[in-house]
Amino acid sequence: MPMIVIAMPIPPDKYADWRNALDEFAGPRREEYTAARMRQGVTRQGVFVHHTPAGPMEIMVMEADDPGRALQLLATSEESFDVEFREYLMNIYGLDLSQPPPGPLPEQVLDWSAPARV
Repeated sequence: MPMIVIAMPIPPDKYADWRNALDEFAGPRREEYTAARMRQGVTRQGVFVHHTPAGPMEIMVMEADDPGRALQLLATSEESFDVEFREYLMNIYGLDLSQPPPGPLPEQVLDWSAPARV
């Protein structure tokens, strides 16, 4: 399954808001989050926080049939949860999905899986 990994620095003054939002997505808003990801063709997603000397860093791993298309669908959806999610991204990162990314999507340089056991 194709995947994408995106790392974004979390502004220290936004960390509590970031953490609260993820708690909401994993808890009371999980059904909305699930419905959104399914609309976008996402089959699996993990979000990690890496505490670095430069501050917290979000590492997001997403598996989808077409990760680029999943991001495009998120950027253009008029579903209320998706609109609110874009506002969250703008508030935390200043990330405007309606604008083209500043560069290409991350390049995957290794894809390894354990061989099937017989």
